[in-house]
Amino acid sequence: MNVLLIGSGGREHALAWKLAQSPRLSKLFAAPGNPGIAQQAECVALDVTDHAAVAAFCKENSVELVVVGPEAPLVAGLANGLREKGIAVFGPSASAARLEGSKGFTKDFCSRFDIPTAAYERFSQLDAALSYLRERGVPIVIKADGLAAGKGVTVATTVEEAQAALRDCLREPGAEVVIEDFLEGEEASLFCLCDGTRAMPFGTAQDHKRVGEGDTGPNTGGMGAYSPAPVMDAATLERAMREIIEPTMAGMREIGAPFSGVLFAGLMITAKGPELIEYNVRFGDPECQTLMMRLDDDLLPLLLASARGDLGEAEPKWKDDAALVVVMAAEGYPGEPKKGTAIDGVEAAEATGATVFHAGTALRDGTLVATGGRVLGVTATGTSVTEAKANAYAAVDRIDWPEGFCRRDIGWRAVEREMAG
Repeated sequence: MNVLLIGSGGREHALAWKLAQSPRLSKLFAAPGNPGIAQQAECVALDVTDHAAVAAFCKENSVELVVVGPEAPLVAGLANGLREKGIAVFGPSASAARLEGSKGFTKDFCSRFDIPTAAYERFSQLDAALSYLRERGVPIVIKADGLAAGKGVTVATTVEEAQAALRDCLREPGAEVVIEDFLEGEEASLFCLCDGTRAMPFGTAQDHKRVGEGDTGPNTGGMGAYSPAPVMDAATLERAMREIIEPTMAGMREIGAPFSGVLFAGLMITAKGPELIEYNVRFGDPECQTLMMRLDDDLLPLLLASARGDLGEAEPKWKDDAALVVVMAAEGYPGEPKKGTAIDGVEAAEATGATVFHAGTALRDGTLVATGGRVLGVTATGTSVTEAKANAYAAVDRIDWPEGFCRRDIGWRAVEREMAG
């Protein structure tokens, strides 16, 4: 079977790496891909905003399945355009992708279908938003309504910080913001493969959004993650499926936007139980890297069954090991990253048994260089998160990249749990 993978980040490299292991795969194409993905796929120059061109490529190259990695093409309706041409797509329609594309839509949806989430209000006028802020106080959460690559959320602990976030979110005409109450608890990520009717649990993870040690500093797209999430025990998972995921699937069918693809629920495990922070309609990055390392199954038929609306009674198999990824980022990130710097030692890192997933990289005259903010995802497994962490950092230390940096405490919460016994 020929497959086209859309995207160029670490998430897509992890998907390519796992898809390439499938005995059912004949040829893997990637658009646009990256140097890491190029080890498993033929990278092609395709304008993914031109849905007709993508469909034509699929027809010309006998592509039977398109796997869409990032959220923007899904929100823009790429899956719709391809399905209209009879091409199977792993990823939701534009109407279903609103679960990520609009924070306001999701909050209203949760209210309508009694899905546990923080109390909120939506605003398009700064004065009204500032008035509500004064009424609610801090800490409080400010969310830009549209896509923001995982960085459109401010957890404000001071009124000044909240006011600045509101002004930033509402500076463009027509912009909208969601203000919601701060939830106390521990965050976790739950992934489900969905076929429009059924949602199949597909792993848990916990990530580190903040750029600095001890989860401090500004939010990023993610500085590291580990899987499985210790806080998501069997009872919590069952409750999240029953109270959050299944009502979402039923609600999306009811509004005429059945959800297929991967549903990524960002959860807060509170004293009252799991509550929804937000939905994403694609795999998390870097959580996907840890899931692919742990998956002890053929990914391709699972994605194909989701795309065709027929997951049936499938249940994925997982390795007992934990997996942990450390993101190496370019100097300046999450502000303006320093680009074009040379990276060496990836092969030496992988010689330790780790896998290095490429994100913001390119090859220039045979030299691997950084082209983005988050550049590499150094991923390792172990019998515990503690062991996976040690293995990942042993690989990180083999990489020679003076202009790169990483956090040294990824997985700290799980390691503390393990030490406590």
